[in-house]
Amino acid sequence: MSSVIIAGDTSGSITVAAPAAAGTNTITMPASTGTMALTGDVDNVLNTYATFVNSTEKVTVSATAATGTINYDTNTQSVVYYTSAAVGDWTINFRASSGATLNSVIATGESITLVHLVTLTGAEYRNTTVQVDGSSITPEWQGGSAPTAGNINSIDSYAYTIIKTGDAAFTILAALTQFA
Repeated sequence: MSSVIIAGDTSGSITVAAPAAAGTNTITMPASTGTMALTGDVDNVLNTYATFVNSTEKVTVSATAATGTINYDTNTQSVVYYTSAAVGDWTINFRASSGATLNSVIATGESITLVHLVTLTGAEYRNTTVQVDGSSITPEWQGGSAPTAGNINSIDSYAYTIIKTGDAAFTILAALTQFA
């Protein structure tokens, strides 16, 4: 197993060196700005030596019923779980927050994957419209077509991978899975 050596100094500079990696890499973190400047082959070191055993995602559990337009704030959660039974079809609008667009926080060539869990009881309600920053986008649905109904007496899991392809341009891959 390889290790990464991290050494700091009083100037706010951190040096990352990995055995078997070519050279050293510097990450400078000035205290006054809170931003980082990366130099050297940092991507190589981080991509080669980063190991994740487990990670967690923020889940918002809400005793809310799906209906109308649901504003999904991506800056505060990865999963939203509505535990009250849906009372109608709904539109989901992905945005960074009430004051920031998703377009402004992800770059072209980046993606984000989000999940909306919806409780259904005696009615087949479903997500009928998908929006990013208030603009409708037709998703590419797993299996080739959008669902025509939800699944009664279950939790429907909608997974959306939003890929930014240009300025305010997105491709959305969507899937519906029933859990009963």
